Amino acid sequence: MRVVPNLYPAFTRQEVVVHTPRHARSLADLSNDELDLVASAWRERRRSEPAGYLHALVNEGRFAGASLPHTHSQLVWLEEPPPAVRTERAAGVGELLERGDLVIAEESGTVLVSHAAARMPYELLIAPREVEADAFASRRLAVALRLLAGGVRRLRMLEGPLAWNAWLHTGPHWHVHALPRLTVLAGIELGAGIYVNTLAPEAAADALRAAAS
Repeated sequence: MRVVPNLYPAFTRQEVVVHTPRHARSLADLSNDELDLVASAWRERRRSEPAGYLHALVNEGRFAGASLPHTHSQLVWLEEPPPAVRTERAAGVGELLERGDLVIAEESGTVLVSHAAARMPYELLIAPREVEADAFASRRLAVALRLLAGGVRRLRMLEGPLAWNAWLHTGPHWHVHALPRLTVLAGIELGAGIYVNTLAPEAAADALRAAAS
């Protein structure tokens, strides 16, 4: 495991977490032990600089903005929670977890669901059932990464190789978003902020539950 400064930072402090010394292309190719180390690395880097808001993210595939083929994540320190976090409705995560028709998998009190307001086909959300604010202090962070990897493996069974983005939101009820880049954002999405998704979230959940992970 290596953590290095981002060679082309867009922010004052931006780091790259290299997930494994072996040449694995995807987070989905990591073992559970390796995923646990990723969670530990995120946690230790947070402890090294507790000030501000730490945005943890994964970009995989060129269409998702990745420039390196080796599996990695990024850590970006911000002065305050970004708008996407500040505008989220605190109770929304819990409501999603209660939708049994959207649940894909569950492990150790942490749930992988098909997002009810998916912007693109197969958008996913992962969160603990118990309300926790700080993901970096949670023992369930590693479980969330395991569920993320399993969700990507399920997606690959359905769609083949694909680009995707994932990011961690800490706050009243921490959670991980995962967004497969299966469609192109165009003028309606970018200009009006209205997302056209051709796959119902219930149908996405059915397909992902049936896919082997």
